Amino acid sequence: MYLIVGLGNPGPKYDKTRHNMGFDVIDRLVEEYQVPQSGTRFHSMLGSGRIGSEKVLLMKPLTYMNLSGNAVREAVQFYKMDPSTQLIVISDDIALEPGRIRIRGRGSDGGQNGLKHIISCLGTDAFARVRVGTGAKPADWDLADWVLSRFQAEDRKLVDDALERASKAVAMIVTDGLDAAMNKYNVR
Repeated sequence: MYLIVGLGNPGPKYDKTRHNMGFDVIDRLVEEYQVPQSGTRFHSMLGSGRIGSEKVLLMKPLTYMNLSGNAVREAVQFYKMDPSTQLIVISDDIALEPGRIRIRGRGSDGGQNGLKHIISCLGTDAFARVRVGTGAKPADWDLADWVLSRFQAEDRKLVDDALERASKAVAMIVTDGLDAAMNKYNVR
């Protein structure tokens, strides 16, 4: 079984913002694989279903981005999961241009506070992550204002394509493994 966590902030105020890339990918997976929602648990919206022959739990923490680790830790502990083989986290990344995605099996938080909190709560950075590019913050913007802003029309198409590739990459991690997904989707 895989726990697939999309990072974001709950509520319509945050819909389609740069910081909600993880929620957007989870929504695509729910639709593509017809994963029924099973209510709230672990301070998260959850859905349980299958991708290929693998059972998956799709999670959108309701704790707000910076406290995502609490929800993830609760689910990992409850299901006695090994994060290095059963956890996939999807987040935004300001170091990637809009339209780019990057997959890794471990690593730093890269300044992403949701990832930072998950690493802290789990005590490990060894878990798969799929990052979706939002573009670098302009010099005259506050970082919080930037990640909570919406994309301009010219970037929205690139982002929608990246969200689609990210959802396919997550499915490939589940069905074919992390290395296969990295080889296919980590293009320069």
